[in-house]
Amino acid sequence: QVQLVESGGGSVQSGVSLRLSCAASADTYSCMGWFRQPPGKEREWVGAIDSNGRPYYAAFVKGRFTLSQDNAKKTLYLQMNSLKPEDTAMYYCAALYSGGAWYGPPPMNDWEYKYWGQGTHVTVSS
Repeated sequence: QVQLVESGGGSVQSGVSLRLSCAASADTYSCMGWFRQPPGKEREWVGAIDSNGRPYYAAFVKGRFTLSQDNAKKTLYLQMNSLKPEDTAMYYCAALYSGGAWYGPPPMNDWEYKYWGQGTHVTVSS
């Protein structure tokens, strides 16, 4: 069974950093990324990495977030710096599909991602 398990969320003060992790059960995913859902709002795409390891980011990230992956550990990371209260959200790891490859700009619609983790909550207070 394909599984994605997030970790690393928590409650922090504005300006600090957090690193989220997403551990995958499958050997390969075509494209993995992160979404977030702020309280009372719709889920939004944060960023994703294609099969070449190239990261793509939503405009609101503005250099504060960095995606990386450890293929040996089958883990995707989201380093979040200079956190703001508006970053408060449930953060979800997602994958397009297992196996195969995806090159270039990834989809930004949540319905296009087949696999999802349970989410990890991030709260940023001012």
